[in-house]
Amino acid sequence: MTSVMSDPLSDVLDLVETQGVMSSAIAADGAWYARGSVVEHPLKFVAVARGSVRLTTDDGNGPLTLGPGEVAILNNRSWMEVRGGDDTEPAREIDVTGPGRTSAHQGGADMVLGGHIVLNPIGRSLLLPALPPVGHVRAGSTDAPLRARLDQLLDEVSGDRIGSAFAVRQLGQLLVLDLLRAHLGRAELHPGWLRLLTNEQLRPAVALMHADPGATWRLETLAQAAAMSRTSFATRFRAVADMPPLAYLSRWRMLLAQRALRTGDDHVGALASALGYASESAFSTAFTREVGESPLRYRKRVREEADRPGQGRRPQGRHASSRLAPRVTPRPERPDKQPPGR
Repeated sequence: MTSVMSDPLSDVLDLVETQGVMSSAIAADGAWYARGSVVEHPLKFVAVARGSVRLTTDDGNGPLTLGPGEVAILNNRSWMEVRGGDDTEPAREIDVTGPGRTSAHQGGADMVLGGHIVLNPIGRSLLLPALPPVGHVRAGSTDAPLRARLDQLLDEVSGDRIGSAFAVRQLGQLLVLDLLRAHLGRAELHPGWLRLLTNEQLRPAVALMHADPGATWRLETLAQAAAMSRTSFATRFRAVADMPPLAYLSRWRMLLAQRALRTGDDHVGALASALGYASESAFSTAFTREVGESPLRYRKRVREEADRPGQGRRPQGRHASSRLAPRVTPRPERPDKQPPGR
């Protein structure tokens, strides 16, 4: 029996807690359009299951044409407009406001699925800077069987079968992985986390740090794992990750610490020891320097925020630390922009 081994990218995706949420489905004939604000969700996607549509948003470029099996990923945009049918004909507006709103049944020349990707704060800090303002995943990508996934989503969205809501959530999460695989496999990533996690040469060294973050890792040991000299390894790692290897290890420890503090009940001293710090004081100093507040203050703040109405309560129990939501700087406000014709 073949065992499935974890990998650094899977480790990060576990912490990022990506989740695809389907919010609308449009099935229409003739000339039509739908428009609206997308500020509420930083990472939005539009997928075409059937037909062809034209997508416009505030990225400064012209309309993007999407065909069957193609997906557009909108990163930190203000608004979007989707049009189908002949532009020379009068178009009717389709209202897709409200969660789970489906404008029509499965019939129609055009079938478009819309949704967003839920990210916790670490997901926003890692993924959003690495993705373009508008990403276009084309049909036929060998890295992502998008057409098959979209067909499954279409079947669940329009089939009105028992358990469809659960199926849509699961398929939406797999769609997120498809989109990331397609983007990571074809794009030239900027130096940073995602580029490091997909670098075959450095992956063995990163896997060691992820597998045992509390160990006292030396550059020589990590370089040997990557089959490189110490100097070559340090130079290559910095070029790919935009930080030295041991700085990456420290950052990884801090992300794990924030997860544990948010949802676990371990004493700070025990957490410091598990993450390789010589003392609780050393850990607290490193944490405060990285996050901007002490471990205990961080734990108190994020739990109070999680317990506020509408925020959802934190997981309970000894295994609750499988979740993470560290503190990040809020994204800056963009000048208000409106879609054409508003």
